[in-house]
Amino acid sequence: MTTTTDHDSPGLIGVHHIQLACPAGSEDVSREFYVGVLGMDELIKPPVLAARGGAWFRAGAVELHLGVEQDFRPARKAHPGLLVADLPAYADLLAARGVTVTWDDNVLGLRRCHVEDPHGNRLELIEPIESV
Repeated sequence: MTTTTDHDSPGLIGVHHIQLACPAGSEDVSREFYVGVLGMDELIKPPVLAARGGAWFRAGAVELHLGVEQDFRPARKAHPGLLVADLPAYADLLAARGVTVTWDDNVLGLRRCHVEDPHGNRLELIEPIESV
């Protein structure tokens, strides 16, 4: 069932950020991956939240928050789906930086691959493709 909503009425309008978990003390390795490998910028967390650990990152409209989870287990199935411009070139860049890229062609109209952050969290990278 498909419905439309009036955008002038109260309701969901978008995604502000996605939060993934990370182990305690992993902020430096998180920075190396999200800034050094993915090319995101680190955001400054409010002091009360910074005291809890973790880190926040942004690239364009994508904002990812990593929050410390004491009983950390990586998200191997649940994952963010991140839109990428020129996915083949970006995947080549990630591979050159030591990231394992796993391609998946199971969804028509989308070029997709999966990578893992240094904590084992799954990230899906997506680029819509025009049908010929």
